[in-house]
Amino acid sequence: MINIATIISCVILFGLSLFQLSLILGAPIGKYAWGGSHKVLPKKLKIGSMISIFLYGIFAIIILSKAGMPTFIPNNTVVNVGIWVLAVYFAVGVIMNGISRSKPERNLMTPIALVLAITTCFIALS
Repeated sequence: MINIATIISCVILFGLSLFQLSLILGAPIGKYAWGGSHKVLPKKLKIGSMISIFLYGIFAIIILSKAGMPTFIPNNTVVNVGIWVLAVYFAVGVIMNGISRSKPERNLMTPIALVLAITTCFIALS
């Protein structure tokens, strides 16, 4: 089961990375991100999207290390703390996306954050 949760989490993070890359490249889908106030992101938010892609990579490394597929981080303490930090981060993401002023962002990102919160919590408990 941990392998399924790990795959789900990493596939979602990869999808989110592609989404953020699309925003950086000027796709008119800004209503689904960053509060939804821009159709095409301004430079500051594009920088935020770049940082998000970097963070998603770190998140995937923590998730994969916790699941042991493969272990990128040899320190178990870092991995164990990291996975719980991610579970809490995604739980907070459910709330933050749920109160977004952008209805499209609420409808898309809230369930995504919920799945990530559930899968990372499951991985953390395994």
